[in-house]
Amino acid sequence: MNDTACTDNPALLPPSEPLAPPDASAANWPGIISLALGVFGLVTAEFLPASLLTAMATDLGISAGAAGQAVTATALVGAIAAPTIPVLTRNLDRKLVLLFLSLLLVISNVLAATAENFAVLLVSRILLGVALGGFWSMSAALAMRLVPDNLFARAMSVILTGVSIATVCAAPLGAYIGDLWGWRSAFIVAGGLSLVTIIAQFFAIPALPPKDNPNLRTLFELLGRTHVRVALLAVLLVISGHFAGFTYIRPLLEDVTHLPVSAISAILLGYGIGGFFGNFAGALIAERSERFAIASGGALIAILALTLIIGGGNASVAAFSIALWGFAFGAFPIGFQTWIVRAAPDQAEGAGGLLVAAFQIAIASGAIGGGLLVDHIGALGGPVFALIAISIGTLVVLIFGPRKTRSV
Repeated sequence: MNDTACTDNPALLPPSEPLAPPDASAANWPGIISLALGVFGLVTAEFLPASLLTAMATDLGISAGAAGQAVTATALVGAIAAPTIPVLTRNLDRKLVLLFLSLLLVISNVLAATAENFAVLLVSRILLGVALGGFWSMSAALAMRLVPDNLFARAMSVILTGVSIATVCAAPLGAYIGDLWGWRSAFIVAGGLSLVTIIAQFFAIPALPPKDNPNLRTLFELLGRTHVRVALLAVLLVISGHFAGFTYIRPLLEDVTHLPVSAISAILLGYGIGGFFGNFAGALIAERSERFAIASGGALIAILALTLIIGGGNASVAAFSIALWGFAFGAFPIGFQTWIVRAAPDQAEGAGGLLVAAFQIAIASGAIGGGLLVDHIGALGGPVFALIAISIGTLVVLIFGPRKTRSV
């Protein structure tokens, strides 16, 4: 990655140097795989409430909108943790920090599985937010230290595979397991997975003494760059719209489409499979134009949200729309990640922390806005919020998004 300072326009960056042939023998692939396992566990725990929302709400004696705020708590804390954890732990061995974050994931799942009231559930989701934000802010920097520079992109693709698999498995398996043994059992399974993650990371990742010295000044300097600010605004709009629709998808399928849990699990599996292939399709498009990748995904989701508002009562329409929604969402993570790194190649770690924070704030905004609409106008409130927010965000990307692509 180019270390020279960039101008505000990433199109003015000098051409990247040709990469040397990858030296696979110098890479710590078991460590990279353990990071992918950590991503899988974190994303699984984050997505579980979407498939268990009504059961959780009934058991805890709260509304579906209130239960959805567990997602809000995770997102808000993650937004704070992403830029601050690297700063607060800058003098600690990065392996110890990683193991601590994984331990928080274990505790979060245990608390969720044993929660007798909403307050305990909220605490569990707050701990998950700390683990989630801290891990995502460090993941790229950890990968850079585990593999040679010329294998960094390949290593990140392996790590992000954990997201793809969790997208496929978390929601449908959560609904299925919850239907068989109760919603708490899904968090017990997630807790067991997080224990495996700690063991794998303990043995696969070597000691990593602190190397960088991140500070708050870097974050404020990045916020002064126009392309960074535009990217973060687009994230807030597009991702909040997506999660407003995704978080409250089960109430829609139950109250509008009138489907049983078994059918809902199958539809959520379709969403996950769509997202799995959407990740690869989004990567291919983003290599040529991250602007087009994000805009095309946003436009498609807006159309699908409108389709659910109009025809969500039809099971076939709902199933097809939700599966295609998952495919369209696959363009967002790689598209926004490419955009933010190209906007600040000299401060990729700081820019990545801001991106994670923006994602988490957007998730919280979507959960809050979608929850308010669901409680006031019914289960279609999620798609309504998604249609409005994503349409505006897509216009922002089309008008102000990067016009040229560069290799980083």
